Amino acid sequence: MTDLAQPLTLPCGAILPNRIAKAAMTEGMATPDGRPTPALDRLYGLWSDGGAGLLIGGNLVIDRDHLERPGNVVIDRPPDADMMTALTRWASAATRGGNHFWAQISHSGRQTPAVVNRHPKSASDVRLALPGGQFGQPEPLTRDEIAELVARWAAAAKACQDAGFTGVQVHAAHGYLMSQFLSPLSNRRTDDYGGRLENRARFLLDVIAAIRAATGPGFPISVKLNSADFQNGGFAFEDSLTVAGWLEAASVDLIEISGGSYEQPKLLGIEGMEEAAPQNVAPSTLAREAYFVDFALAMQARVSVPLMVTGGFRTRAAMEQALGRGAADVIGLGRPMCLTTDAPKQLLAGAEILPRYEDGVGLVPDWLGFLKRFQIVKALDGFAGIYWFYQQLWLLGHEGRVDERLGVFSAFRILEARNKAIMKARG
Repeated sequence: MTDLAQPLTLPCGAILPNRIAKAAMTEGMATPDGRPTPALDRLYGLWSDGGAGLLIGGNLVIDRDHLERPGNVVIDRPPDADMMTALTRWASAATRGGNHFWAQISHSGRQTPAVVNRHPKSASDVRLALPGGQFGQPEPLTRDEIAELVARWAAAAKACQDAGFTGVQVHAAHGYLMSQFLSPLSNRRTDDYGGRLENRARFLLDVIAAIRAATGPGFPISVKLNSADFQNGGFAFEDSLTVAGWLEAASVDLIEISGGSYEQPKLLGIEGMEEAAPQNVAPSTLAREAYFVDFALAMQARVSVPLMVTGGFRTRAAMEQALGRGAADVIGLGRPMCLTTDAPKQLLAGAEILPRYEDGVGLVPDWLGFLKRFQIVKALDGFAGIYWFYQQLWLLGHEGRVDERLGVFSAFRILEARNKAIMKARG
């Protein structure tokens, strides 16, 4: 059986020192103009000391008008000397343990908060089907704008390579821009970027080709890809299998399997306000704690590119079972790393289980648990818990500590105040 400590050689020749990765999580700790800060250095230094073979930075965006949230790092123009110094300092802290550090490069498209942009660009003019007016009416990208974004993705990847990042990940999941192009629900285009799957995947494949040309053959390129978006008529598992084959042919070194979007937040391990659309994938006998193992197991039968699976892993036995049965080549950890920064080191030393901090973190107390029978309550409860984890990351970066007694409402108020301050400083 493959164990967590075994190195992994990627197709490009780079070697991950072990099979544990810190998955990308949005941090919101950049300056108002998008520069990395000492808080990010501190946070990633802690994670580098924590023993993971790979750290993936969350949502480094290529357009300051399309943030995923206030406080994202932004590379949407050639970095000046100060920006390169900040990126280099961040990369140095994040690799001091001898691990890899990859930048997740992203564009939010229609999932850009309205407070940032009331008319964001997307594949088409299909608005997010969410209440509350948090997201504006999108406008379709022109062909020239698509070409510009392809160039921006490549330029951002090259800047990261020059700063000391050891790889990049293209975010093509969770309903962000690249995922919006892949899904027939949000991509209603009639040109050669819409319609058939090969057209809907063209933007993604153009970006991979441009990054490879800019960074060379030995630089790791990863893609975070939805196994499905779990919506009727959307991007389905059969589509994901086909796109994975195209990505393998395009020289991608690692595919991270995930799923869902803001409308159907399978990525959180919860359901959206509508029932998730079933997918044509058989349940496996692997540990049921992991969300996307079944999809990865089926995908491994079709492609040979290494796969990373993130979501729900809490026991070493389940992780090693997924590795040993061929369902995954890399195990991604997210929420456990928000409080136990050395979780990988503990697992490699023989720890059997990681704490489930998310249990009890939400709007609905245990004594009102019956309310979670309602889909909308379940979704809101899951989203609310995110703010609690956001604040733990902020505390780690700024103070080197966590606060397990923090309340969800307190975390929400703190985050909202911080976001308003960032947007005011942006002008």
